[in-house]
Amino acid sequence: MAQQIVAQWLRPEQVQLTLDFPYVQDEATLRQAWEAAAAQVWNYLQRGDDVVFVSEGDVSFYSTFTYLAQTVMQQYPEAQVETVPGHLLSNGGAAAALGLPLTVRAERLVVLPALYTVADLETALDTADVLVLMKVSSVYEQVWSVLERRGLLQHSYVVERASQPTQVIYADLRDRPSLKLPYFSLLLVKCGGDQRLPTPAPTSLR
Repeated sequence: MAQQIVAQWLRPEQVQLTLDFPYVQDEATLRQAWEAAAAQVWNYLQRGDDVVFVSEGDVSFYSTFTYLAQTVMQQYPEAQVETVPGHLLSNGGAAAALGLPLTVRAERLVVLPALYTVADLETALDTADVLVLMKVSSVYEQVWSVLERRGLLQHSYVVERASQPTQVIYADLRDRPSLKLPYFSLLLVKCGGDQRLPTPAPTSLR
């Protein structure tokens, strides 16, 4: 997806590196992948070339770039790493797609990454006014059951590929226990305060 976003600015003489970042929780496997990617990047940096890592949204917000940059700096201290902010976070993009403010006044916002437990979810729902669940596809049915028990499904929204031409919005999840979602999907729940949300734009609503 990141490659598609920048495709029009790529030039034939630029080298595109294929870096492998497995979607697992095993720390040893992850560390090995980060070090291998860092070594690939360093091969070009040590020659005086610039290497750019393109990311959806902002590289400081649950981004793979963080692991790559930290590993490069640890393994090759002479490397210079510059972070360029993307400004648009996915939760902000989703809120814009829904046509609502992400938070107002003193509302408390909690954002959970993809690899959270049910206990984390329950705690967040107890304390947050607005909850955003990132990359929810792999745990959607489990999350749906928790939201059903708490009576929050009518105040919940799923946004696929926020801000992209293929963006899709699912509003009021009470009859959607088994959505098949792509990797870049997030779920926004208005779980406290003013739960009245405007109706999303009908062109992308399901």
